[in-house]
Amino acid sequence: MHSLSRPAAATVLAVALTAVGLGPAASPAAAATIPAGSGSYTDTRPAGASGPTTNTGAPVTPKLTAAAKDKPVPTNDWWSSLAYQRYGDNPYSTPMYGHPLTYQATSGGLEVGYPTTPAIVGEGRQYEYAHKADLTVGLNGLNSPDTKADDWSDWTVTPYWSDGTRTLRTTIGHGMPFVYAKGSGGDARITTAATPAVFADNGNVLGITVAGHHYALFAPTGSDWNVSGTAITAGLGGKDYFSLAVLPSTDALATYRKYAFSFVTGSKVAWESTGGTVRATYTLTTEAKEGTERGTIQALYRHQWLHTTDALTPYTYVSPRGTMKVRESASFTTSQKNQGVLPALPASTGVDKARLTGYLNEVANASDPFSGAADTYWTGKALGRLAQLVPVADQIGQTGIRDKLLGLMKGRLQEWFTAGGASEFSYDKDWKTLTGYPASYGSDTELNDHHFHYSYYVYAAAIVAQYDQAWAADSAWGTMVKTLVRDTANPSRTDTAYPFLRGFDVYAGHSWASGHQGFAAGNNQESSSESVNLSAGLVLWGAATGDTGLRDLGSYLLTTESEAITQYWFDADQQVFPGSFGHDTVGMVWGSGAAYSTWWTANPEEIHGINVLPVTGGSLHLAREKAAVKRNLAEMRRENGGPAVEWRDLLWEFESLADPAAAKAKWDADNAGYTPEQGESKAHTYHWITTLDSLGAPDMTISGSIPTSAVFTRNGVRTYAAHNYDSTARTVTFSDGATLSVPARSAATGTGSGGGDPDPEEPGPSTGNTFRLKSGGVLTTATDGAAGADTLASADGVNRDGTPYRPTVYEIRKVDGTLAAGASTAFRLRVDAGTKVGLAPQVRVSYDLTGDGTFDRTETFRYFATDPVAGWEEYTQAVGAVAVTGSLGNLRGGTVRLEIWNALGNGTSQVQTGTDAAVVKIPFA
Repeated sequence: MHSLSRPAAATVLAVALTAVGLGPAASPAAAATIPAGSGSYTDTRPAGASGPTTNTGAPVTPKLTAAAKDKPVPTNDWWSSLAYQRYGDNPYSTPMYGHPLTYQATSGGLEVGYPTTPAIVGEGRQYEYAHKADLTVGLNGLNSPDTKADDWSDWTVTPYWSDGTRTLRTTIGHGMPFVYAKGSGGDARITTAATPAVFADNGNVLGITVAGHHYALFAPTGSDWNVSGTAITAGLGGKDYFSLAVLPSTDALATYRKYAFSFVTGSKVAWESTGGTVRATYTLTTEAKEGTERGTIQALYRHQWLHTTDALTPYTYVSPRGTMKVRESASFTTSQKNQGVLPALPASTGVDKARLTGYLNEVANASDPFSGAADTYWTGKALGRLAQLVPVADQIGQTGIRDKLLGLMKGRLQEWFTAGGASEFSYDKDWKTLTGYPASYGSDTELNDHHFHYSYYVYAAAIVAQYDQAWAADSAWGTMVKTLVRDTANPSRTDTAYPFLRGFDVYAGHSWASGHQGFAAGNNQESSSESVNLSAGLVLWGAATGDTGLRDLGSYLLTTESEAITQYWFDADQQVFPGSFGHDTVGMVWGSGAAYSTWWTANPEEIHGINVLPVTGGSLHLAREKAAVKRNLAEMRRENGGPAVEWRDLLWEFESLADPAAAKAKWDADNAGYTPEQGESKAHTYHWITTLDSLGAPDMTISGSIPTSAVFTRNGVRTYAAHNYDSTARTVTFSDGATLSVPARSAATGTGSGGGDPDPEEPGPSTGNTFRLKSGGVLTTATDGAAGADTLASADGVNRDGTPYRPTVYEIRKVDGTLAAGASTAFRLRVDAGTKVGLAPQVRVSYDLTGDGTFDRTETFRYFATDPVAGWEEYTQAVGAVAVTGSLGNLRGGTVRLEIWNALGNGTSQVQTGTDAAVVKIPFA
């Protein structure tokens, strides 16, 4: 998000401040200039500069209770309007989107809604599930002059009301169907937007339906809810608590009732990044107000339930992020492949070194390499542009150009990292934030976009650190870099000077950009790619300086946000955007939905490009869903009335992540007469496109054992790449079994096994068209090996017909074959559900004809209803296909994949492996 118009925008590891070396946690001393190694910043704004203000320009301080006044408030959150009064006539809040519930504070308490029907607005360019109150949670007579933030944790917050006689606190959060209330001075009161229909009345437990949505109200045992029109009240009988929950259906009341008095008191994520995998555990802490129950219910977003093996209930909720699935537990864990980051794409034979040198000199010898940049954003963009070229120059032996660029970057960074000049950073003790001046796009007056702006500084500093460790030492300039990190992505919850992860919403899976969240549509983020730029910078800075805590934080943030971008910005699975929304991608995500737009233009090139820039070694994650990239660019061309013009270089680079040859053809035809996007250069674009054309697109199905590694695939040949920042050589192991030896403080590449043992999961050239399923996810022509069985995950009581759900996957790569006329896919599988009733496995066979990561043909077969009698049953292609997409052609280094999952039922089943009754036959010679 750009809050004003502008053209760009764990066991699990518990991270403590000292563990990541971010320095002392104390607030800055009361001095005009605060030393930070060789650098410094001020505690006073420059003359004429502004800090946070209301919309009328009046200074504003955080709206907090006495209990919270010394805590660093996390601006840029889904609920920030509770603490930041942007509008003078609204001392409560703007709508807050917790999902599945929405909220808005008023004088009488907390409005609660559950929007389930999207509206398409803005001439079809935006979809939203706007907040509309179904009811208000309060106390009889409550009339508070304001609402303040009283407490908060990683994804929950507690608003506070007081009118002198009555006080109310409610705890709300992401993924929480419950609202937990504590009040004094009056009876509990629920005011509904329309006369409710009562579907259950059990004294202190009342089930009501309002506007088609079902709610359960819970008062202390011994209390009784009284309904009078739209007013529902209950005496608390000397207690101070009550709660409510939105129910997925009326028959869920008994389940939800178990947890009505298990009040959530906090939320915490813990993460670890090891061996190419990022794991995160999300935990709610609770206290029992009655009885001993300490469990609770959580609703998981799509980006979470796609990556958990924890049990889920059949219950679901509607949200702007697609279906949310319900877990009956206080915690869950996700696991994802680490999305690797490289300081630069690896060396390749496709690059003409002389031509690249010419392009590099154009930048290095420019009269003003910073293009007049003065504020934090545009200076950052210029630093980022230079930073991309340093390792490229080094790669082709142009050490003179490399060092000149490094000198330019150091000089400009040091100017900003030193107080007293035309550009400096200033600490705001009220808001506990660090702001750069000159500021831009509301980074000062609205606390917008700090993670966007500072991402470039951290990334540039990481590149400097790669070549000059002394410069990056804490005693030199490293402390200032870490201070910017503390402001934007602080991993500490005990730092009294800066909040925990200011802009990154750990449950939503992405960052927010507005400091105040003062919009009817909630908070928003436009340039998700600039948020990822910060995460990539953390990976590289942490690796270059030996700070594994920051490195692994970066991996967690990048890997998590990557999936959120894939689902919520690009709708890669086409399961999130409403069917009535006529776009395949969005430029901005809002709390209430998303929009095909930017803050400054309706130009399709910028709408599509704003979530691509800057293109760096941290952009490789975008290659994971190649079909979505192609669909994205096809829409851009339709909306644009032709190919890209203004941001053609960015969009060529984006295309090269899915189809390098097509991108290279565009470059070859049109590289002379264009002006690079302001954060780009012809040197970087040429190197990027020609390298990927030589090595192939990133293969995100494989991860390396260190975060600074990646794999590229072209015509079935894999190139393994890694950068070793350690002072000793190391061997990087990839998830396909390949190994790569990397010298100290160097980059290395290798093809095939990368110098290690051959990949045990990839047989040599196929000698037939019949493949056995082998435990471990392998399809093989080998007929030796023991028989076995793999477990098929439960469908969790939901109909999964046609859509793979936690499938068991078998795959073979590097397959060559000629399409056989008249032949078709055949399979013979043995499945067994034991004595479980109502299960039905389903198969999908997919063909990637060229091994480029995009499946050209998918064939989904009808499910097979198993019987509840123990013993193998045979499932074959004779059931018929239910859906076929794409076309078949010859296989050239291709990939064949078989997925099998339970489409129906609530239990696991088995599929046999390693026998002649566990085979798939493909229609190729």
